[in-house]
Amino acid sequence: MKITEKGLVLKEVKLRESDRILTLLTAGHGVISASARGSLRPGNKLFSASGLFCYSEFVLHEGKTMYTVDEASPIEVFFGLRQSLEAVSLAAYIADIVQILSPTGAEAEKLLRLALNSLHMLSLEKRSPAFVKAVFELRALAESGYLPNLLACGNCGKYEEATFFFDAGQGTLLCGSCAGEAEKTPNLNAAALSALRHIALADDARLFNFELGPESLALLARATEQYLLFHLDYPPKTLAFLKTVL
Repeated sequence: MKITEKGLVLKEVKLRESDRILTLLTAGHGVISASARGSLRPGNKLFSASGLFCYSEFVLHEGKTMYTVDEASPIEVFFGLRQSLEAVSLAAYIADIVQILSPTGAEAEKLLRLALNSLHMLSLEKRSPAFVKAVFELRALAESGYLPNLLACGNCGKYEEATFFFDAGQGTLLCGSCAGEAEKTPNLNAAALSALRHIALADDARLFNFELGPESLALLARATEQYLLFHLDYPPKTLAFLKTVL
């Protein structure tokens, strides 16, 4: 059976001299594997559409263990990613997270849209890699069913205060006053908490539409990474290297 799917190339593995095994994120079938025969030959019809981080339309033949790519045409290749070690390293990290989450159904469609928007921001340098990383980490978990409770302090119900403590394990908040009583050190300022709330709840069109100073971004980045690592089955292999370049 043949299907036509738009997909983002998350991973490529060389097989023999000219073949590749691709890992694709698709809206309709989630994360799938596909054999792209001859795609490493520069003149091959699959060459430009099956490269790493390419978003392409694929005509796929379903086999017993994986799909075979019959045809492919590129939609977006994100040229700008290759101009920056930070950007391409973060793209690999994003792809790693998607494979760990392995979304299906509606979650796959949402994560595909998030990944594409994140790569777009990186490729065109519209946001810094650290900014995109934090947004992707929290939003990917929220779209996968791990939405933290960021409405108010879990103890007294306070919505606003100068500082808050975010419990990455529980996904809950304590205001600065309640955190002190619980002997917890606040780890968010007001701007970082506002950013967390925005990332978790904003619509897709406005997701990246906020500004944050360096100190608040550092607090946000620490919170989103901790939350991600707590909820994934295992840490992304690409994170250690990413930390050396960001």
